[in-house]
Amino acid sequence: MRRLMVSAIAATLILGVAACGSTEDTGDDGGSAGPDRVKVGAIPIVDVAPLYLGEEKGFFRDQGIELEVVNTTGGAAAVPGVVSGEFDFAFGNVVSLILARSQRLPLKAIAVGNSSTGKADADFGGIVVPAGSPIQTAADLAGRTVAVNNLKNVGDTTVRASIRKAGGDATKVKFVELPFPDMPAAVAAKRVDAAWIVEPFFTVARNEGARVVASNFVDTAPNMTVAAYFTSENVVKERADLTRRFTAAIETSLKYAQEHPDEARKVLLSYTKIEAAVTEQITLPAWPTEINRESVQVMADLMLTDGLIKEKVDISELLP
Repeated sequence: MRRLMVSAIAATLILGVAACGSTEDTGDDGGSAGPDRVKVGAIPIVDVAPLYLGEEKGFFRDQGIELEVVNTTGGAAAVPGVVSGEFDFAFGNVVSLILARSQRLPLKAIAVGNSSTGKADADFGGIVVPAGSPIQTAADLAGRTVAVNNLKNVGDTTVRASIRKAGGDATKVKFVELPFPDMPAAVAAKRVDAAWIVEPFFTVARNEGARVVASNFVDTAPNMTVAAYFTSENVVKERADLTRRFTAAIETSLKYAQEHPDEARKVLLSYTKIEAAVTEQITLPAWPTEINRESVQVMADLMLTDGLIKEKVDISELLP
């Protein structure tokens, strides 16, 4: 996220020459002889299982879409990729999207990406501490060092929410940036006091003795929308039929993944390095078909409180 502003502004400068996106046809899609080739930016984690499952089940093909998924490192890469036209659509967490919108970048969410399960101690991520740590609740994180995958993003925003809910001082916590795969070892070796971590590394850390002290998504908002699929306002306007068909395909995929968790677990083996045994242990995120608008507003308000954005963002401009 630290590089998002610079990257996104640079991407904006080339928007005019890249506005047609990566699909080959130049009209609004209906007259194409074959399927539209659509490029989607997505981080290769558990959260995007419906995307791959939908491709496997033919839901995108049914909508006349030939899908190409391109791996990203997260919202910091996905946002400028969409703005520049490198990606037609992408998956990104709502904090990245709210921050981009606050910078007047022309983005539009079109479908939910995933959400918290809404169940404390049974979510697909949480805050963990080493075995034997004196930290018992999120309030005890004040004055401690907590690892997150990106600074000034969904991790530290929701960790602060957990600290406040537990009665602690959220201004006293120190965040350090660490990739998710490195977190279990860092926690076990006590190189950090705690870590916010998601599946499958959440399960790996617990298997190595880490203890969960808070479910930060649950503490932030009920059934919190964590991420969304999004595109540029130009694609929404100029390629309305493609946007409609992509949205229909991903919503069908989300519903199918939610109703067929075993198949969602199996598809993880096709695009991640998760071991088969671990896929059976992890907690899957929820995949609803509608964005929880109230939770997105909560996130925007927390970002304003924490200083990630300078003025209140109208989420109605971002959301469908």
